Amino acid sequence: MESSSPRSRRIAPVVAMAAAVALTLAGCSSSSGGKKAEEGGSGASAGKATTPQMTVALVTHQSPGDTFWDIVRKGAEAAAAKDNVKLIYSADPNAGNQANLIQNAIDQKVDGIAVTLAKPDALKDVISKAKAANIPVVGLNSGVSEWKKLGLLEFFGQDETVAGEALGNRLNTLGAKKAVCVIQEQGNIGLTQRCDGVKKTFSGSIENLYVNGTDMPSVKSTITAKLSQDKSIDHVVTLGAPIALTAATAVSESGSKAKVATFDLNKDLTGAISKGTIEFAVDQQPYLQGYLAIDSLWLFKNNGNYMGGGEQPVLTGPAFVDKSNVEVVANFAAKGTR
Repeated sequence: MESSSPRSRRIAPVVAMAAAVALTLAGCSSSSGGKKAEEGGSGASAGKATTPQMTVALVTHQSPGDTFWDIVRKGAEAAAAKDNVKLIYSADPNAGNQANLIQNAIDQKVDGIAVTLAKPDALKDVISKAKAANIPVVGLNSGVSEWKKLGLLEFFGQDETVAGEALGNRLNTLGAKKAVCVIQEQGNIGLTQRCDGVKKTFSGSIENLYVNGTDMPSVKSTITAKLSQDKSIDHVVTLGAPIALTAATAVSESGSKAKVATFDLNKDLTGAISKGTIEFAVDQQPYLQGYLAIDSLWLFKNNGNYMGGGEQPVLTGPAFVDKSNVEVVANFAAKGTR
């Protein structure tokens, strides 16, 4: 969590090595464009590696319009620029399509693959194929409970259950009594773990509310209807910044007095926290996840290094952002790094 004191400025229990590696970011940049299986990381700046160029594929479950992944990708591009890596980014929220994208990377004989494990069962076979082809695979963002089972080299992200438990405890501190947890993608293991974690520690009552995260008008109408139906709901917990901002509009339109708390950040959300529209957010530092995933593959290929000893994930969160520290965080969010 950010604050004015040096001690409290440390962001959650992030592995020390990860933080040290992140400091090499200064001055690095990268460029890439488009959406599906595009090349990037061609930019250069001071401190760029002189090792032979390697190719890394980053394959995520990004949904169209989800700005969270822009931050992940920006971190990956910065690492690619520094490490002389040709970065190939591709994404699809459909697990079967994501598996096909991983297979495409294998067919291109890339030097490494970084992948999100939102729906790990659908990816286990293709990840086995990557391993059989001697392509190292690291995980990021989703799948902290599954990455070792699938034989990945490393994992970078937060423990979603722990993050949910922390949010549940925060609701208790605030005196909340009844909440809804809005899940925008059914079957996404990380989102389910967040709501399950909240339920585990929250002393009040909570139920899950499922919405279609790719259709924001539908998200707003579903949340509005729920709040109009049940005026006793005092907190809406969302699992992504765009959903949180939509939920805040739904609260206003329904006449509810509920407050909105969320997981994840973006530039617009920090402004909403400053204004009091959003009560607080749980930050997992997506930029750091993208950066470390790519950098770790360079370290493994060139030095034989890997973090966490192959047994422990590198944690990038959780950390709370609220009115007490949002001004500091907002400066970085404006740059696209938080």
